[in-house]
Amino acid sequence: MSLFLILLDIGIAIIMFLLGWSFYRSNGKASKFLTGYNMRSDRKTHEEEMYMCKNYGIRMMIMAVPFVIGAVIDFFKSGVGCTFAWIVWIILFVLLLIKRYQLESKK
Repeated sequence: MSLFLILLDIGIAIIMFLLGWSFYRSNGKASKFLTGYNMRSDRKTHEEEMYMCKNYGIRMMIMAVPFVIGAVIDFFKSGVGCTFAWIVWIILFVLLLIKRYQLESKK
């Protein structure tokens, strides 16, 4: 079970990092994958799309860190690291939603 949790944590960390890296390197093209953003037709500028993609890409790469830490913790205490990683990830996700709401409401 411990090996499964370690591999799960590492797998999720890799997926989150690659997703974030893709957003970061997309030059704004990944904005079409942001929920509801492609529905807005009012004044979308390329600079705004680039800023959003870079910002969300960095946040997604940061969201991979708890799973790396969780994998290390799972090596010593099985299950604790995975639980820790998901709790921290949920907190980071809520903070991401709050930040997105703040960015969207400025317009």
